[in-house]
Amino acid sequence: MHATDTIIVGAGQTGLAVSNILTAKGRDHVLFERGQVAESWRSERWDSLRLLTPNWMTRLPGWRYRGDDPDGFMRREEIVGFFDRYARSFGAPVQGDTTVELVRRTADGYRVVTDQGTWQTDNVVIATGANSQPHVPEFARDLATGVHQITANRYRSPASLPDGGVLVVGASASGVQLADELAQTGRDVVLAVGTHARGVRCHRGRDLFRWLEDTGKNDTPLEKAPDPVAAPHQPSMQLVGGHPPVDVDLASLQARGVVLVGRLIGANTAAVRFADDLARTTAAADERLRRLLSEFDAYATRNGLHDLEPPEPIVPVTVPARAITALAVRAADISSVVWATGYRRDYSWLDVPVLDERGEIIQRNGVTPAPGLYVVGLRFQSRRNSNFIDGVRHDAQAVVDHLVGESATSVRVAV
Repeated sequence: MHATDTIIVGAGQTGLAVSNILTAKGRDHVLFERGQVAESWRSERWDSLRLLTPNWMTRLPGWRYRGDDPDGFMRREEIVGFFDRYARSFGAPVQGDTTVELVRRTADGYRVVTDQGTWQTDNVVIATGANSQPHVPEFARDLATGVHQITANRYRSPASLPDGGVLVVGASASGVQLADELAQTGRDVVLAVGTHARGVRCHRGRDLFRWLEDTGKNDTPLEKAPDPVAAPHQPSMQLVGGHPPVDVDLASLQARGVVLVGRLIGANTAAVRFADDLARTTAAADERLRRLLSEFDAYATRNGLHDLEPPEPIVPVTVPARAITALAVRAADISSVVWATGYRRDYSWLDVPVLDERGEIIQRNGVTPAPGLYVVGLRFQSRRNSNFIDGVRHDAQAVVDHLVGESATSVRVAV
């Protein structure tokens, strides 16, 4: 049996942020990671991925981007290198290739069982992030056996899919980026669109995230969100990072020849079915974007920003008069389905009664009802940017402040 003051489950940006602050406070701890540091960035991202946020926003406790391209967007391999250097900079005590199998409350803390041994600890910080288990609807099993199915976290490149057309399901950031990449290679692409958040890479010559930073919207606390209950489940914005900055939204995808349909609602061996809701969801997304850009413009007026470029019109999405509500898979030459339908958290290893009816951790500012059990990195955990690389530093600090204040002052030493 090993012992330590705190165990952090996960060594991505959230776990490393917590580790950095604990290290600065001299607190004994260990991070468990199923692979290497930033494993999900290494093995669960497609080849061409770039950060959605500009490099200047890549900030963690005691560490930030210091390269020569602050307005650029790091590639996947650059992101991995960034986290590797961060972990080395303070000697993060990462135990890699270690899978946590059980966390259970005991009389004097927590018992943590891994495939590499068992530990006793006073505190556990769950830092597995917002994207854990890809969500695929149950009717996916009803598709024809010859159709290749893959989730966004397993997709690598167009060449990794069989020849033929592709149905991409989901129109948040991942879905639109993959649809765009596939269409650029000449593939026939159908995109099933549900509720989504339209974005623009730039507004009046300034990056979207510069506006969000300056207006304070990134730091909007959960309790001030228009709907605090729905906020953690909002879709990510339709954005892509790159040079030069471009928009990847439904209108630009249509211009590339991507066929837009409504939300996927069913499937069998011969066909897939879609809801007749494309007009409604696109109109709602466009209206939300208009309101956001109007707020930016009002901020510019209040603060005397007179040297901005003129605003560009929002290009409307063309919705056919007669909606496509069914598609014969074979006739449409659909050989692959890419599921970009979001994620659910997998806490099957957590034997502590802190989950709600949806299987989500009950928490407030990262503090759960179980003493000594914390979580960091959830979507809108305490503020709008809680799950961004840039945002986890705030929640990590709050969690460590609570942990240090609540736990005993004595420090255990691993044996």
